Amino acid sequence: MFVSRAYVPEHLAPDRAGREEWPFAVPCVAQLLDEGLAFDRPVTFLVGDNGSGKSTLVEGIAESFGLDAYGGRLGTLRGRPEPTRTPLGEILRADTTAAGARMLAGPRRRKKGFFLRAETAFQMTENLGGVPGYWDQDTSAMSHGEGFLTMFQAMFDSPGFYVMDEPEAALSFTSCLRLVALIHELGRSGSQIICATHSPMLAGTPDAEIIELGEEGFRRVGWEELQLVDHWRRYLADPHTYLRHITS
Repeated sequence: MFVSRAYVPEHLAPDRAGREEWPFAVPCVAQLLDEGLAFDRPVTFLVGDNGSGKSTLVEGIAESFGLDAYGGRLGTLRGRPEPTRTPLGEILRADTTAAGARMLAGPRRRKKGFFLRAETAFQMTENLGGVPGYWDQDTSAMSHGEGFLTMFQAMFDSPGFYVMDEPEAALSFTSCLRLVALIHELGRSGSQIICATHSPMLAGTPDAEIIELGEEGFRRVGWEELQLVDHWRRYLADPHTYLRHITS
């Protein structure tokens, strides 16, 4: 692992008035300000509804390790003179492990990290195929799902620190299973993955830690305890139970 904890130093924390503003008023961010967020396993999933703060947290975590909140490789800002900064990312800090400290202090060629955002990943698949250091295939000629999988396989090819924000956005059921296999193997081979997701399939990755975000902040849960899993089970068992409230 490369990061053991994300936290906000006391001298950088917003004052009382600032904590009433976005994003610091979001429950999971407020809890992070108070407690920090520890990472105990190589693979961690952040799961929650829209507006729960998943993207805000993963962007900040990515920034705390030197990744651009826009998305992309560690140590590389291709065509971007200044990295994207977010309010949380400006003040969030990472407690790195010995491996994490060595990576950040080492030469650029040894910095294995990548932040994948669904919004900007589409642009990457359009523009980076064939660019040295990325992937050889012409992903602009592929479907979004094929392009995403090509990107995953090329960028997550060795132990590193990988942050993802809803990587399932373009993936089919079968492609999600392939991503689960990749994430599981990465975790076993020395990588650390922190991923925000709406997918019960991804959250079911073996040996992963799941942190559920909601109105009370965040908590560590088992897969079967997730509200997301409960809703999907109920819907697949009887769609009418849900649809009758919105189609009548």
